Amino acid sequence: MMAWRVAVQMDPIETVNVDEDTTFALMEEAQARGAELFVYHPDQLAWNEGRIEARARPVKVRHVQGEHAELGEARVLDLRRDIDVVLMRQDPPFDMAYQTAAHLLEMLKGETLVLNDPFWVRSSPEKLLPLLYPEIIPPTLITRDLPALTRFRDTHQDIIIKPLYGNGGAGVFRLKPGDGNFSALLETFFAQSREPVIAQAFLPDVSAGDKRVLIIDGEPVGAINRVPQTGETRSNMHVGGVAEASDLSDSDMRICDAIAPVLKERDLVLVGIDVIGDRLTEINVTSPTGVQELKRFSGIDACAAFWDAVARRIGN
Repeated sequence: MMAWRVAVQMDPIETVNVDEDTTFALMEEAQARGAELFVYHPDQLAWNEGRIEARARPVKVRHVQGEHAELGEARVLDLRRDIDVVLMRQDPPFDMAYQTAAHLLEMLKGETLVLNDPFWVRSSPEKLLPLLYPEIIPPTLITRDLPALTRFRDTHQDIIIKPLYGNGGAGVFRLKPGDGNFSALLETFFAQSREPVIAQAFLPDVSAGDKRVLIIDGEPVGAINRVPQTGETRSNMHVGGVAEASDLSDSDMRICDAIAPVLKERDLVLVGIDVIGDRLTEINVTSPTGVQELKRFSGIDACAAFWDAVARRIGN
């Protein structure tokens, strides 16, 4: 058992699905080990005259939807003095608000353990980190330059275009050869944001599923497969993808072996990578999901492995 005080920076706990949400599962496991839990939203984080504070509420969780969070009165916590572990688990978008929260939490280094490491979370965007491994990702282009995007499309014909800092499958488009929406789509993207887009060659293997591999402390613990609905390109569970059991293939293990040194170096303890066929498409370090599905299908308890990794860092 542990007597840690754990603050969870997350989206409103009232809205979570207790049968699917990874953050909720992490909290259940921490509570079962004796931790005292607090929750707060990034909007309630503050730098106040040298203190890193959060206006947080104590919470007790239980696996009953609608009655899953017993919340106490809000109080201001000094995250250096009052808390042992902070989980940075709010969902993207990976915008300046997200990065500001990471900057503030980074100031706790050496005093309060924050996972995943906020310095490396903000320095490892999920669609950019895979660029360190060009040999195992699909043909990829990141740019705002329309002629470059046009040449990429002419070369690969069937392509995917998506926001560089989006999540959950939002704004993902497949453009087949001859699709007349190419220019209009890019105009829409560029009118809404100053950011580049990411274009990738379409991988037909996605029809068999988009595999989520969960990695704890640099070691793969298991995988689930996410199969897109009929007529849908995206396999994300946020947009109706269906999770199913899966094993780790030899190519999955090669990918994990390739990226493990960087994950360990950056103290990215809970990571979910996305693999289509034998290609790595994303390395999710902000709020990776899938632990409940993995346990349901295989019995593998990634939450237990995560808190074991925390215990190794804290030393108890």
